[in-house]
Amino acid sequence: MDLVDGIRGTGAVRSFTSETVDDDTITRVLDHARFAPSGGNRQPWRVAVVKDIALREQLGAAMRPVWDEYARLSATGVTPFSVVPPASYSLASTAPGNTPNLLLSEIATVPVVLAVAADLSTIAMMDKDLDRVAITGGASVYPFCWNVLLAARAEGLGGVITTFASRAEPVTGPLLGLPQNHALVATIFLGHPVKQPTRLTRKPVSSFTTIDRFDGPTFSS
Repeated sequence: MDLVDGIRGTGAVRSFTSETVDDDTITRVLDHARFAPSGGNRQPWRVAVVKDIALREQLGAAMRPVWDEYARLSATGVTPFSVVPPASYSLASTAPGNTPNLLLSEIATVPVVLAVAADLSTIAMMDKDLDRVAITGGASVYPFCWNVLLAARAEGLGGVITTFASRAEPVTGPLLGLPQNHALVATIFLGHPVKQPTRLTRKPVSSFTTIDRFDGPTFSS
């Protein structure tokens, strides 16, 4: 797979065929992904390959209320769970909390389910003392998660990074045996895609890039 093609053509895949993915393939994916950068090269990630069907169904059940809430909030036009308070809105006109999510309802048959955790004791959270929610620590673990998708794509697989289980960490953490001082940062679903997206739509560079300052003139070549 050409590097640029991988960067520009690796989209979220949520529908998989029934074809299984063997452990050797999973190992290769993780073996490539581990070369992701991290602060101080501390590599804070831990991965659980979730195979047990009962455990998968428990995780799906824990994530379902989060998905329902996410879908209901999205229907109002606000960004769900944003740390920035939204303008007033109403849930009265939104659909009930039964929006389908096949990843959760059929989690038992998803070829690969990976739970990714981060060791918070090894992450330098540069913005932890600012008067806002800390975010910089993600730089030490989400490149690894993205590498998982790129490595999976090179194997002919597709996948998606989700964070619903993180909101339910008081439930999902104990289910997964989350170690002390670790955070559940993602659940990654992988498999052979029903359809591999290759033509992705993104905003142009000029829409988000400026010169010198964020309120500076638009950067363009």
